[in-house]
Amino acid sequence: MAADEVDLIVEQWRRERPGMRPEPMAVFGRIYRLSRLVGDRQEQVYARWGIGRGEFDVLAALRRSGPPYTLAPKALTAALMLTSGGMTGRLDRLERAGLVRRAPDPGDRRALRVSLTDAGRQIVEESAEAGLEVQRRILDALPPADRYRLADLLRALLAAAESPDGPPDGAADEAQ
Repeated sequence: MAADEVDLIVEQWRRERPGMRPEPMAVFGRIYRLSRLVGDRQEQVYARWGIGRGEFDVLAALRRSGPPYTLAPKALTAALMLTSGGMTGRLDRLERAGLVRRAPDPGDRRALRVSLTDAGRQIVEESAEAGLEVQRRILDALPPADRYRLADLLRALLAAAESPDGPPDGAADEAQ
């Protein structure tokens, strides 16, 4: 396989700092670049429905919650790892577009519930399929077995990153 820009960066570090071990850059540099490239392509796809990735994420969280497609803003904020201010801005835009509705929580009049409208449900279902198609086309570069293996490897890396103590001792040895 041909060298890419990440290989060039790693080699530059090896040349300039012979004692440095820049191998992690080969993995995380590619993860970062892949995420940006795919994210940009999905953003273009979502624009066909007049939404951005942030708005899509809110609509998708509501749709995935199942009928009646309603969540508390706090649950949405936690699910999307946003600040309450960031969520408020997204909800304002989606409500103005008629894609979500905010209403008092029937169980607690001090709280709100956010619901997907019929228009919001249609948009998220159509745009989700289109976004997945972007991802499928990219993953088609790998044989199916490699896609499953890659998903497993990324799951393990994500778990290690989310763990406050890092991976368990010997985990790297076991993965080989």
